[in-house]
Amino acid sequence: MVVPVFRASVASFHPLFDSLCTRLSTNSSLPKNSRFLPFASSELNPVQSRPELSFCVGTHLIPHPNKVERGGEDAFFVSCYNGGVIAVADGVSGWAEQNVDPSVFSRELMANASNFVEDVEVNYDPQILIQKAHAATSSVGSATVIVAMLERNGILKVASVGDCGLRIIRKGQITFSSSPQEHYFDCPYQLSSEAVGQTYLDAMVTTVELIEGDTIVMGSDGLFDNVFDHEIVSMTTRFIDVSEAAKALANLARSHSTDSHFDSPYTMEARAKGFDVPMWKKILGMKLKGGKLDDITVIVSQVVNSHDVSIS
Repeated sequence: MVVPVFRASVASFHPLFDSLCTRLSTNSSLPKNSRFLPFASSELNPVQSRPELSFCVGTHLIPHPNKVERGGEDAFFVSCYNGGVIAVADGVSGWAEQNVDPSVFSRELMANASNFVEDVEVNYDPQILIQKAHAATSSVGSATVIVAMLERNGILKVASVGDCGLRIIRKGQITFSSSPQEHYFDCPYQLSSEAVGQTYLDAMVTTVELIEGDTIVMGSDGLFDNVFDHEIVSMTTRFIDVSEAAKALANLARSHSTDSHFDSPYTMEARAKGFDVPMWKKILGMKLKGGKLDDITVIVSQVVNSHDVSIS
């Protein structure tokens, strides 16, 4: 059975992975005892023969206000393997109604994905990585997911199931946007422990050629439901440091999510799908507004010449 997620609080995961190419940050907006990031072993050992192009990565996660104690329900991982791998999974909050912790599935899914990054059968294919990670996940639950893998020649391969998103920014312009997959409004495609859920075969697969200086912004829907594309461009061009950019975007998303007067991407989509205030409020000139409280995961990756990268 697929549990439809009413995206009022979709999953999130924590620690602040601060500038992969330079350091691991110990700072986080979460309690220390709740930090957990499933890294593959290669992620802690810099690759000696770096590819021509690679990622410099910064991350930030802010859990839903009601889920701070357990760190939210999102999960993510970052790997140095090849040109770099980034991924986000968003646990489906609807499972909580059945006394199932939605974070367990998303975290196990990401832990499995990190373990399979270098697997020969995966062959550095994000769709196959999703397949193997999903097959190895035994927890009850479901999650949306997106994986991006950078080849050493600058080719970025992306596979996603659901509404986690990705933007590619080049010279102040968005050159690529992923498209969310939904059964209907607020019910995204999702990998599930149940047989009737989606599989890797339902993933939207894309290949994009990147150049040095491109910026990739990946996140759970907590980012894209609350922040417009032009705001994403503005934030990423304002900050040189990717970790600062990720933090700024996450903070902006959280600010918008708590603003009942903000006309967010989420409420604009809701109105377009026929969801709005009662007629008597419309007569008074009112309309559905406000951000959407949610877990917010942001990964900002800059494409750099691997010869210029140093790890301290």
